[in-house]
Amino acid sequence: MTDYNKEMTCVVKDAPETGLTITKKPIPSDLAPDEVLIKVHYASICGTDYHIYDYDDWAKKRLTLPFTAGHEFSGEVVKIGSDVSRVELGDIVSAETHIVCGECEFCQKGDAHICENTKIIGVDTDGAFAEYVRIPAMNCFVNSKDANPLHLSVQEPLGNAVHTMTHFPIEDKDVVIVGCGPIGLMGVNVAKALGAKKIIAIEVNDYRLNLAKEVGADVIINPLEEDVIARVLEETGGHGADVIGEFSGNKTAIEQAFKYLKPGGGLSLLGIPSKDIDVDVATDIVFKGIQIYGVVGRRIYETWYQVKELIDQNKLDLDKIITHTMDLEDIHEAMEIMGSGNSGKIVLKVGNH
Repeated sequence: MTDYNKEMTCVVKDAPETGLTITKKPIPSDLAPDEVLIKVHYASICGTDYHIYDYDDWAKKRLTLPFTAGHEFSGEVVKIGSDVSRVELGDIVSAETHIVCGECEFCQKGDAHICENTKIIGVDTDGAFAEYVRIPAMNCFVNSKDANPLHLSVQEPLGNAVHTMTHFPIEDKDVVIVGCGPIGLMGVNVAKALGAKKIIAIEVNDYRLNLAKEVGADVIINPLEEDVIARVLEETGGHGADVIGEFSGNKTAIEQAFKYLKPGGGLSLLGIPSKDIDVDVATDIVFKGIQIYGVVGRRIYETWYQVKELIDQNKLDLDKIITHTMDLEDIHEAMEIMGSGNSGKIVLKVGNH
Protein backbone atom coordinates (compact mmCIF):
# COMPACT_ATOMS: atom_id res chain seq x y z
CA MET A 1 0.00 0.00 0.00
CA THR A 2 1.44 3.36 -1.03
CA ASP A 3 1.85 5.96 1.69
CA TYR A 4 1.13 9.16 -0.22
CA ASN A 5 2.45 11.28 2.63
CA LYS A 6 5.96 10.09 1.85
CA GLU A 7 8.24 11.68 -0.67
CA MET A 8 9.65 10.05 -3.78
CA THR A 9 13.03 10.22 -5.47
CA CYS A 10 13.01 12.00 -8.81
CA VAL A 11 15.32 13.64 -11.34
CA VAL A 12 14.54 17.27 -12.15
CA LYS A 13 15.79 19.89 -14.54
CA ASP A 14 15.90 22.94 -12.32
CA ALA A 15 18.79 25.09 -13.54
CA PRO A 16 19.56 26.63 -16.98
CA GLU A 17 22.86 24.75 -17.34
CA THR A 18 24.25 21.31 -18.07
CA GLY A 19 23.08 18.69 -15.60
CA LEU A 20 20.12 17.26 -13.72
CA THR A 21 19.31 17.21 -9.99
CA ILE A 22 18.37 14.12 -7.97
CA THR A 23 15.94 15.27 -5.32
CA LYS A 24 12.79 14.41 -3.34
CA LYS A 25 9.25 15.48 -4.17
CA PRO A 26 5.82 14.66 -2.76
CA ILE A 27 4.14 11.71 -4.45
CA PRO A 28 1.54 13.26 -6.82
CA SER A 29 -1.52 11.68 -5.22
CA ASP A 30 -4.10 14.36 -6.04
CA LEU A 31 -5.52 13.03 -9.30
CA ALA A 32 -7.88 14.71 -11.75
CA PRO A 33 -10.90 12.53 -12.64
CA ASP A 34 -9.24 11.40 -15.89
CA GLU A 35 -5.75 10.73 -14.46
CA VAL A 36 -3.87 7.72 -13.10
CA LEU A 37 -0.88 7.32 -10.83
CA ILE A 38 1.78 4.87 -11.97
CA LYS A 39 4.55 3.31 -9.91
CA VAL A 40 7.47 3.43 -12.33
CA HIS A 41 9.51 0.24 -12.72
CA TYR A 42 11.86 1.13 -15.56
CA ALA A 43 12.52 4.36 -17.45
CA SER A 44 14.74 4.60 -20.52
CA ILE A 45 16.82 7.54 -21.67
CA CYS A 46 15.90 9.29 -24.91
CA GLY A 47 17.90 11.68 -27.08
CA THR A 48 15.47 14.36 -25.93
CA ASP A 49 16.47 13.66 -22.32
CA TYR A 50 20.10 14.16 -23.30
CA HIS A 51 19.23 17.53 -24.88
CA ILE A 52 17.54 18.43 -21.60
CA TYR A 53 20.59 17.30 -19.62
CA ASP A 54 23.01 19.13 -21.92
CA TYR A 55 20.80 22.24 -22.02
CA ASP A 56 21.57 22.92 -25.67
CA ASP A 57 20.01 25.54 -27.92
CA TRP A 58 16.85 23.49 -28.42
CA ALA A 59 16.43 23.09 -24.66
CA LYS A 60 16.98 26.79 -24.01
CA LYS A 61 14.16 27.68 -26.42
CA ARG A 62 11.78 24.84 -25.54
CA LEU A 63 11.85 24.23 -21.79
CA THR A 64 10.15 25.90 -18.86
CA LEU A 65 12.01 25.05 -15.66
CA PRO A 66 11.73 23.32 -13.24
CA PHE A 67 10.18 19.95 -14.11
CA THR A 68 10.77 16.23 -13.66
CA ALA A 69 12.37 14.75 -16.78
CA GLY A 70 11.83 11.37 -18.46
CA HIS A 71 9.07 10.03 -20.68
CA GLU A 72 9.87 6.46 -21.74
CA PHE A 73 8.81 3.98 -19.06
CA SER A 74 6.85 0.99 -17.85
CA GLY A 75 5.14 0.57 -14.51
CA GLU A 76 2.07 -0.43 -12.54
CA VAL A 77 -1.16 1.53 -12.14
CA VAL A 78 -1.58 2.11 -8.38
CA LYS A 79 -4.32 4.75 -8.27
CA ILE A 80 -7.04 5.86 -10.69
CA GLY A 81 -9.19 8.98 -11.02
CA SER A 82 -12.93 8.89 -10.49
CA ASP A 83 -13.80 8.87 -14.22
CA VAL A 84 -11.19 6.33 -15.36
CA SER A 85 -12.45 3.11 -16.95
CA ARG A 86 -9.76 2.56 -19.58
CA VAL A 87 -7.26 1.01 -17.18
CA GLU A 88 -7.49 -0.85 -13.88
CA LEU A 89 -5.45 -1.03 -10.72
CA GLY A 90 -2.56 -3.43 -11.22
CA ASP A 91 -2.34 -2.98 -14.98
CA ILE A 92 1.23 -2.91 -16.31
CA VAL A 93 1.37 0.05 -18.65
CA SER A 94 3.64 2.12 -20.82
CA ALA A 95 2.76 5.62 -21.99
CA GLU A 96 2.05 7.35 -25.25
CA THR A 97 4.01 10.48 -24.40
CA HIS A 98 2.05 12.90 -26.59
CA ILE A 99 -0.84 14.31 -24.57
CA VAL A 100 -3.33 15.29 -27.28
CA CYS A 101 -6.45 17.42 -27.10
CA GLY A 102 -8.92 15.09 -28.84
CA GLU A 103 -10.74 18.10 -30.25
CA CYS A 104 -8.65 19.67 -33.03
CA GLU A 105 -9.09 18.84 -36.71
CA PHE A 106 -6.28 16.28 -36.66
CA CYS A 107 -7.47 14.44 -33.55
CA GLN A 108 -11.00 14.32 -34.95
CA LYS A 109 -9.91 12.68 -38.20
CA GLY A 110 -7.67 10.06 -36.57
CA ASP A 111 -4.34 11.86 -36.91
CA ALA A 112 -3.78 12.62 -33.23
CA HIS A 113 -0.02 12.13 -33.68
CA ILE A 114 0.01 15.60 -35.28
CA CYS A 115 -2.43 17.19 -32.81
CA GLU A 116 -1.96 20.95 -32.92
CA ASN A 117 -2.20 21.20 -29.12
CA THR A 118 0.23 18.42 -28.19
CA LYS A 119 1.98 18.46 -24.83
CA ILE A 120 4.77 16.00 -24.06
CA ILE A 121 5.25 14.08 -20.83
CA GLY A 122 8.63 14.86 -19.27
CA VAL A 123 8.95 18.05 -21.30
CA ASP A 124 5.74 20.01 -20.75
CA THR A 125 4.60 18.04 -17.70
CA ASP A 126 6.42 16.20 -14.89
CA GLY A 127 7.82 12.95 -16.23
CA ALA A 128 8.94 9.45 -15.38
CA PHE A 129 12.45 9.80 -13.97
CA ALA A 130 10.67 9.38 -10.65
CA GLU A 131 9.25 6.65 -8.47
CA TYR A 132 5.71 7.72 -9.44
CA VAL A 133 4.27 9.60 -12.39
CA ARG A 134 0.78 11.05 -12.89
CA ILE A 135 -0.57 11.02 -16.46
CA PRO A 136 -3.93 11.06 -18.26
CA ALA A 137 -5.48 7.60 -18.44
CA MET A 138 -5.86 8.10 -22.20
CA ASN A 139 -2.07 8.01 -22.46
CA CYS A 140 -1.78 4.56 -20.90
CA PHE A 141 -1.11 1.55 -23.09
CA VAL A 142 -1.88 -1.72 -21.28
CA ASN A 143 0.80 -4.37 -21.79
CA SER A 144 0.79 -8.12 -21.61
CA LYS A 145 1.53 -8.98 -17.96
CA ASP A 146 4.04 -11.68 -18.85
CA ALA A 147 6.14 -9.43 -21.11
CA ASN A 148 9.63 -8.37 -20.03
CA PRO A 149 9.17 -5.02 -18.17
CA LEU A 150 12.62 -3.93 -19.38
CA HIS A 151 11.40 -4.28 -22.97
CA LEU A 152 8.11 -2.54 -22.16
CA SER A 153 10.02 0.57 -21.05
CA VAL A 154 11.36 1.16 -24.57
CA GLN A 155 8.09 0.84 -26.48
CA GLU A 156 7.77 4.59 -27.00
CA PRO A 157 11.02 4.96 -28.99
CA LEU A 158 10.43 1.55 -30.57
CA GLY A 159 7.16 3.05 -31.78
CA ASN A 160 9.13 5.80 -33.51
CA ALA A 161 11.14 3.14 -35.32
CA VAL A 162 8.05 1.11 -36.24
CA HIS A 163 6.24 4.22 -37.49
CA THR A 164 9.27 5.15 -39.60
CA MET A 165 9.81 1.69 -41.07
CA THR A 166 6.19 0.69 -41.73
CA HIS A 167 4.92 3.72 -43.63
CA PHE A 168 6.28 2.23 -46.86
CA PRO A 169 6.19 -1.53 -47.58
CA ILE A 170 9.60 -3.06 -46.78
CA GLU A 171 9.07 -6.80 -47.12
CA ASP A 172 11.48 -8.13 -49.79
CA LYS A 173 12.80 -4.58 -50.34
CA ASP A 174 16.28 -3.07 -50.22
CA VAL A 175 16.19 -0.85 -47.12
CA VAL A 176 18.69 1.71 -45.85
CA ILE A 177 18.81 2.87 -42.22
CA VAL A 178 20.64 6.18 -41.81
CA GLY A 179 21.91 6.78 -38.28
CA CYS A 180 22.21 3.93 -35.78
CA GLY A 181 21.54 5.60 -32.50
CA PRO A 182 19.12 3.67 -30.29
CA ILE A 183 16.06 4.35 -32.49
CA GLY A 184 18.01 3.69 -35.68
CA LEU A 185 19.16 0.36 -34.22
CA MET A 186 15.52 -0.41 -33.53
CA GLY A 187 14.80 0.53 -37.15
CA VAL A 188 17.34 -2.04 -38.33
CA ASN A 189 15.80 -4.68 -36.07
CA VAL A 190 12.24 -3.85 -37.19
CA ALA A 191 13.27 -4.06 -40.85
CA LYS A 192 14.70 -7.52 -40.15
CA ALA A 193 11.55 -8.63 -38.32
CA LEU A 194 9.35 -7.41 -41.17
CA GLY A 195 11.28 -9.30 -43.85
CA ALA A 196 13.37 -6.71 -45.68
CA LYS A 197 15.46 -8.31 -48.44
CA LYS A 198 18.67 -6.41 -47.72
CA ILE A 199 19.30 -4.01 -44.84
CA ILE A 200 22.07 -1.43 -45.21
CA ALA A 201 23.04 0.54 -42.09
CA ILE A 202 24.93 3.84 -42.24
CA GLU A 203 26.63 5.24 -39.13
CA VAL A 204 29.87 7.04 -38.19
CA ASN A 205 30.26 5.45 -34.73
CA ASP A 206 31.89 2.02 -34.98
CA TYR A 207 30.34 0.79 -31.71
CA ARG A 208 26.85 1.42 -33.04
CA LEU A 209 27.73 0.23 -36.54
CA ASN A 210 28.81 -3.14 -35.16
CA LEU A 211 25.67 -3.28 -33.03
CA ALA A 212 23.61 -2.67 -36.18
CA LYS A 213 25.25 -5.74 -37.69
CA GLU A 214 24.30 -7.77 -34.60
CA VAL A 215 20.62 -6.82 -34.81
CA GLY A 216 20.10 -7.44 -38.49
CA ALA A 217 22.08 -5.24 -40.89
CA ASP A 218 23.41 -7.15 -43.90
CA VAL A 219 25.74 -4.33 -44.91
CA ILE A 220 27.32 -1.64 -42.71
CA ILE A 221 28.80 1.59 -44.08
CA ASN A 222 30.88 4.18 -42.25
CA PRO A 223 30.57 7.39 -44.30
CA LEU A 224 33.87 8.63 -42.88
CA GLU A 225 35.61 5.73 -44.61
CA GLU A 226 33.81 5.20 -47.92
CA ASP A 227 31.56 6.78 -50.54
CA VAL A 228 28.03 6.14 -49.28
CA ILE A 229 26.23 6.83 -52.57
CA ALA A 230 28.53 4.59 -54.59
CA ARG A 231 28.37 1.78 -52.04
CA VAL A 232 24.56 1.80 -51.73
CA LEU A 233 24.20 1.77 -55.52
CA GLU A 234 26.69 -1.11 -55.70
CA GLU A 235 24.74 -3.06 -53.06
CA THR A 236 21.44 -2.51 -54.88
CA GLY A 237 22.50 -3.47 -58.39
CA GLY A 238 22.81 0.16 -59.43
CA HIS A 239 19.12 0.86 -58.80
CA GLY A 240 19.20 2.42 -55.32
CA ALA A 241 17.26 1.75 -52.14
CA ASP A 242 13.53 1.01 -52.23
CA VAL A 243 13.00 2.55 -48.78
CA ILE A 244 15.16 4.75 -46.56
CA GLY A 245 14.59 5.32 -42.84
CA GLU A 246 16.42 8.51 -41.88
CA PHE A 247 17.22 8.66 -38.16
CA SER A 248 20.33 10.85 -38.10
CA GLY A 249 19.16 14.38 -38.85
CA ASN A 250 22.59 14.94 -40.41
CA LYS A 251 22.58 17.43 -43.29
CA THR A 252 25.06 15.54 -45.49
CA ALA A 253 23.46 12.17 -44.80
CA ILE A 254 20.00 13.45 -45.79
CA GLU A 255 21.29 15.10 -48.96
CA GLN A 256 23.05 11.87 -49.95
CA ALA A 257 19.90 9.84 -49.31
CA PHE A 258 18.07 11.64 -52.12
CA LYS A 259 20.86 10.56 -54.49
CA TYR A 260 20.69 6.82 -53.74
CA LEU A 261 16.92 6.48 -53.33
CA LYS A 262 15.47 4.42 -56.17
CA PRO A 263 13.00 6.15 -58.53
CA GLY A 264 9.54 5.57 -57.07
CA GLY A 265 11.09 4.85 -53.66
CA GLY A 266 10.07 6.07 -50.23
CA LEU A 267 11.98 8.24 -47.74
CA SER A 268 10.78 8.34 -44.11
CA LEU A 269 12.34 11.17 -42.12
CA LEU A 270 12.49 10.98 -38.33
CA GLY A 271 15.84 12.67 -37.67
CA ILE A 272 15.67 16.42 -37.08
CA PRO A 273 18.33 18.44 -38.93
CA SER A 274 19.81 21.55 -37.35
CA LYS A 275 20.80 22.97 -40.75
CA ASP A 276 18.89 23.66 -43.97
CA ILE A 277 18.86 20.78 -46.45
CA ASP A 278 19.87 21.41 -50.08
CA VAL A 279 17.90 19.22 -52.48
CA ASP A 280 17.63 19.21 -56.27
CA VAL A 281 13.83 19.12 -56.29
CA ALA A 282 13.47 18.57 -60.03
CA THR A 283 16.04 15.78 -60.43
CA ASP A 284 15.81 13.99 -57.09
CA ILE A 285 12.13 14.38 -56.20
CA VAL A 286 9.88 15.26 -59.13
CA PHE A 287 11.50 13.31 -61.96
CA LYS A 288 12.28 10.34 -59.71
CA GLY A 289 8.66 10.19 -58.54
CA ILE A 290 9.65 9.53 -54.93
CA GLN A 291 7.52 9.82 -51.80
CA ILE A 292 8.68 11.64 -48.66
CA TYR A 293 7.08 11.06 -45.26
CA GLY A 294 7.71 13.10 -42.14
CA VAL A 295 7.48 10.94 -39.00
CA VAL A 296 5.98 12.52 -35.88
CA GLY A 297 5.83 10.29 -32.81
CA ARG A 298 3.61 7.25 -33.20
CA ARG A 299 0.20 6.82 -34.80
CA ILE A 300 -2.12 6.69 -31.77
CA TYR A 301 -2.73 3.81 -31.11
CA GLU A 302 -2.15 1.94 -34.35
CA THR A 303 1.64 1.98 -33.98
CA TRP A 304 1.40 0.76 -30.38
CA TYR A 305 -0.47 -2.39 -31.41
CA GLN A 306 2.18 -3.06 -34.08
CA VAL A 307 4.86 -2.69 -31.38
CA LYS A 308 2.97 -4.96 -28.99
CA GLU A 309 2.71 -7.69 -31.62
CA LEU A 310 6.45 -7.56 -32.31
CA ILE A 311 7.25 -7.80 -28.58
CA ASP A 312 4.64 -10.44 -27.75
CA GLN A 313 5.80 -12.63 -30.64
CA ASN A 314 9.44 -12.19 -29.61
CA LYS A 315 10.47 -10.94 -33.05
CA LEU A 316 12.99 -8.36 -31.82
CA ASP A 317 16.46 -8.41 -30.28
CA LEU A 318 15.81 -5.83 -27.57
CA ASP A 319 18.28 -7.44 -25.18
CA LYS A 320 21.03 -6.52 -27.66
CA ILE A 321 19.70 -3.00 -28.26
CA ILE A 322 19.43 -2.34 -24.49
CA THR A 323 23.15 -2.24 -23.74
CA HIS A 324 23.06 -0.71 -20.25
CA THR A 325 20.74 -1.13 -17.26
CA MET A 326 21.48 1.27 -14.40
CA ASP A 327 19.82 2.70 -11.30
CA LEU A 328 17.91 5.99 -11.46
CA GLU A 329 20.46 7.47 -9.06
CA ASP A 330 23.16 6.82 -11.69
CA ILE A 331 21.52 9.27 -14.10
CA HIS A 332 24.61 11.46 -14.52
CA GLU A 333 26.85 8.53 -15.43
CA ALA A 334 24.15 7.23 -17.76
CA MET A 335 23.94 10.58 -19.55
CA GLU A 336 27.71 10.70 -20.02
CA ILE A 337 27.68 7.20 -21.51
CA MET A 338 24.87 8.19 -23.85
CA GLY A 339 26.71 11.36 -24.85
CA SER A 340 29.78 9.30 -25.78
CA GLY A 341 27.78 7.42 -28.41
CA ASN A 342 29.12 4.10 -27.12
CA SER A 343 25.78 2.66 -26.13
CA GLY A 344 22.53 1.38 -27.46
CA LYS A 345 19.50 2.00 -25.30
CA ILE A 346 20.12 2.83 -21.63
CA VAL A 347 17.37 1.80 -19.19
CA LEU A 348 17.11 3.02 -15.58
CA LYS A 349 15.72 0.82 -12.80
CA VAL A 350 13.44 2.92 -10.61
CA GLY A 351 12.64 2.23 -6.94
CA ASN A 352 11.92 -1.19 -5.47
CA HIS A 353 9.72 -3.68 -7.31
